Amino acid sequence: MQFSDAEFLIKAAANTTGGAFSIIEEIAPLDTPLHVREHEDEIFYILEREHIIEVGHQTFEVGPGDLVFGPRGVPHAQRRVVARAGRLLALFTPSGFEGFLRDLAEAERAGEPQAAAYARVSTKYAITWLDR
Repeated sequence: MQFSDAEFLIKAAANTTGGAFSIIEEIAPLDTPLHVREHEDEIFYILEREHIIEVGHQTFEVGPGDLVFGPRGVPHAQRRVVARAGRLLALFTPSGFEGFLRDLAEAERAGEPQAAAYARVSTKYAITWLDR
């Protein structure tokens, strides 16, 4: 699935895990600004290159094979050390975050302005984007 110059591969979703979890691979990645999820815990598993992941007041510099846990309700962000270089798997529990990506891709195909789509879809999935 693609949107906003990013590409994601949904490896597991609610319909294949009984709602327990979802796994998403970032193929053509974008960095994710600081945000809070109300419904899902997130686990980052690094596949390629170096990444910086913030969870709460901690910053993790991680590389291939490393794993970082981002619990729901705790602000977190992730970025690549080299912009747009590196892949990761993100595991969400319970499942459902894949709907956020699908809704954004659908909004982009329908021509909805990006800012409006992000605001609407973020509200639907209880994601709050934070200013630094």
